[in-house]
Amino acid sequence: MPRFDASGRATGTEVRELHAPGPWTTPTGPITSRVAFAAAHVVPQVGAENVPGAPAVVDWDATLAYRHRIWEHGLGVADAMDTAQRGMGLDWAATQELVRRSSAEAASVGARIACGAGTDQLDPAQVATWEPGDPAALAAVVDAYREQVHVVQDAGAQVIVMASRALARAARSPEDYARVYDAVLAEADRPVVLHWLGTMFDPALAGYWGSDDIASATATFLDVITAHQDKVDGVKVSLLDAGHEIGLRRALAALDGSPVRLYTGDDFNYPELIAGDEQGHSDALLGIFAAIYPAASTALQAFDAGAAGDPDGAARGHAILASTEKLGRHIFAAPTYYYKTGVAFLSWLNGFQPGFQLVGGLQSGRSLAHLVELARLADGCGLLLDPALAARRLDALLTTHGVTA
Repeated sequence: MPRFDASGRATGTEVRELHAPGPWTTPTGPITSRVAFAAAHVVPQVGAENVPGAPAVVDWDATLAYRHRIWEHGLGVADAMDTAQRGMGLDWAATQELVRRSSAEAASVGARIACGAGTDQLDPAQVATWEPGDPAALAAVVDAYREQVHVVQDAGAQVIVMASRALARAARSPEDYARVYDAVLAEADRPVVLHWLGTMFDPALAGYWGSDDIASATATFLDVITAHQDKVDGVKVSLLDAGHEIGLRRALAALDGSPVRLYTGDDFNYPELIAGDEQGHSDALLGIFAAIYPAASTALQAFDAGAAGDPDGAARGHAILASTEKLGRHIFAAPTYYYKTGVAFLSWLNGFQPGFQLVGGLQSGRSLAHLVELARLADGCGLLLDPALAARRLDALLTTHGVTA
């Protein structure tokens, strides 16, 4: 494996014997101590025109097989989310088919599935012309949300109300956000998950909830939840701020009425947040879980054992998750919105897709040096599940990029 200097020049070679996979286990029954979703990516058809700006052409067999692996490990699948490249290569037509196919597969095995409903069918060029506060623009956002909510519900999946670039453009005030979410949540036929995605994942979401000030935005967010508490199963927070998440988790726990879960979307600090403290823990809805699902499942089984009386269970679960933290931080390093490249790269190394590709040509989103370090870290925590295959594929990638021993 090559070593690179700061300029990207190969400066040497490391000879490395890859480790055997970790001691991962699949559960014998449902995982109960935490609710956990892995936000899964999509696999492209290798010979199709999956180039920037082209409609996505999905390899449905490989894409759905990946979801079955997640379900077999006791996790739910969060589909049609940013991990599946919403707004970064996966168009609305392909998204609808993904929602329908994945939901049908989940029903066939009695597995948990939730799918994102957003507004990305709106024309970005038209959205760019909107003036903040325009009633017609806000109405268009509501109509787009309604369409997508009904697609998800009709497929039989739980709705995740995604953050909307169009709403960030159209809204002028916290009151505009409240009115839009009032209308959207009125469409829900069962409790939804509200998704707050930070600008490190999507810079177009600056000022979401009506303010760049995190405390003010959080107050608006809590007001929306409180007004519709019976319609909200939980919230997914992807701000990469553990202190903020813990504070929000405690604020949710203090609400009267039906409980509202905090599904961590913090792909940096998930071990401590899922482990929790004496006042509670976060559940999980994570893109990193799509990459580390064998370890994540084994950790959650340990938390279950701890809840059932095993004195070492909680510590064991935390330790397993902590062993993957460096890998998670690397995959989600800035620019964070290219983390999908790392998820697909690990999927390819492990033999779960025929080529190292993403729709929209997004496999180019990370450097060779980044990918080599990802392979090192994945090997270090036992997540190269077929080391011989991973070695062959990594060698082929290096040769293609002109790096040879």
